[in-house]
Amino acid sequence: MTASDRQLHAGAELSDSAGPAEEGYARGLNPRTIQMIAIGGAIGTGLFYGAGGAIEQAGPALILAYLVAGLAIFVIMRALGELLTYRPVSGSFAEYAHEFLGRFAGFATGWSYWAVWVATCMAEITVAGKYVQYWFDIEAWITALVVLAVMFGANLISVRLFGEGEFWFSTIKVTAIIGMILLGIGVLTIGFGHAADPTVTNLWADGGVFPNGFGQSLLVLQIVLFAYVGVELVGVTAGEAREPRKTLRKAINTLPFRIGLFYVGALVVILSVSSWRNFEEGKSPFVEVFQQIGIPGAAGLINFVLLTAALSSCNSGIYSTGRMLRTLSLHGEAPGALNKLSSRAVPYVGISASAAVMVIGVVVNVISPDKAFAYITSVSTIGIIFVWGMILVCHLVYRGRVKRGLLPASDYRLPGAPVTTWLALAFLALVVVLLFLTESGRTALVVGAGWAVLVGLGYLALTRLGKRTA
Repeated sequence: MTASDRQLHAGAELSDSAGPAEEGYARGLNPRTIQMIAIGGAIGTGLFYGAGGAIEQAGPALILAYLVAGLAIFVIMRALGELLTYRPVSGSFAEYAHEFLGRFAGFATGWSYWAVWVATCMAEITVAGKYVQYWFDIEAWITALVVLAVMFGANLISVRLFGEGEFWFSTIKVTAIIGMILLGIGVLTIGFGHAADPTVTNLWADGGVFPNGFGQSLLVLQIVLFAYVGVELVGVTAGEAREPRKTLRKAINTLPFRIGLFYVGALVVILSVSSWRNFEEGKSPFVEVFQQIGIPGAAGLINFVLLTAALSSCNSGIYSTGRMLRTLSLHGEAPGALNKLSSRAVPYVGISASAAVMVIGVVVNVISPDKAFAYITSVSTIGIIFVWGMILVCHLVYRGRVKRGLLPASDYRLPGAPVTTWLALAFLALVVVLLFLTESGRTALVVGAGWAVLVGLGYLALTRLGKRTA
């Protein structure tokens, strides 16, 4: 066995209470918090806000799109879970890419995941501005700036405050969706409210399951995938979680239930209470359905819940980007100052740098408030496809090394691998092809190509600087 192989074995044998010595994080995220972060990561503005345009485009077929994409996401998360139980580390995506695919892969994965959450946070503060406009006539960019400043300040204080904030944000979202589902079932069975002709036949009677054709239904996969951005966040928390192997395994195991309830279940109820033709881009289907039911104050309450969802996602974005920048810095792939921790074990320099870049989202809201959400989410989608793809490729390499006896096998294995791993990769490739067929998708691909060039140039500069200083 080589020295590098012995090192990998040693890494795999880390206890739940241990972590890489150089990380220096405080394990301030308890199991209760991790569970709610996992749940909250599966509920965001992609569902609450983006589903309006997706329903308009695909009709009831959107339910099937969420179901199929959810299966692929579960495979990705189980693959990540297998890697995490092998070696739980903060900044896991970049760490595993480094270990299994080489330095450039780690460099590209780390910086790309950072860019994904920067873009996602931009999208969240964009819709936060739109939600506030439900009550007040305030420019969206002003709200976006205020939200960014508040979430930035909360993340600087401590990881425990981030965790508690995310716990309560997630609690509000979960309670609201369960309440909406129960209320919708009441409308369908008892008939209270003022919704026009609520019936489950709305799922197929108004133009069929694919009212705009199968092709249009495929095109919504871009929006659907954005809705799932954040499920992988539990991997970033590994370095600050208590009992990471046990906690993360439980969080991943509950993913199918969360997808079934929060996505598929909610959409089935919404599209049964009201025909898909009553929803449109730019308006939350959750707010719209309560307005159609006619329950006083309910639409405003749901709008508040949607605002907390945006705050939650932005909170997670600032958290994850700060950690990812520090991971890159520890590998010598970002400025050394970014690895600094505050007295409360918070990567304050990385968080500050990320928040500064997120201000671009405020500028986009000023320049193009109507198209800001579509453009930003498409960019985030192409980035997360790359990161999820890297997780799957790392899993394939890990399984290969286990088969050759170079690494110990995890006791938390992805069912059906490597076939399921390849199927998930094929699904991600299909979504990339579909991006060519929409304006926002082509914008994402152009930006993605530009980002790839930038990452390549950055890595080239890094290696040349390393040679000169060696």
